[in-house]
Amino acid sequence: MSKFVNCVVCEGKVKVSDELMEGEIITCPDCGSELEVISLDPLTVAEAPEVQEDWGE
Repeated sequence: MSKFVNCVVCEGKVKVSDELMEGEIITCPDCGSELEVISLDPLTVAEAPEVQEDWGE
């Protein structure tokens, strides 16, 4: 059974796996935004934070 969640950026439908885990990053096929799974019950996603380079600091 497929599950879907709405993208928080473009409101597109994103198909998610049954093996989805909290903290996992998924990509919206419509806009390409990276979404982080915040909660599994209820299934909640948020825009993933940008990873910033520390340049060895």
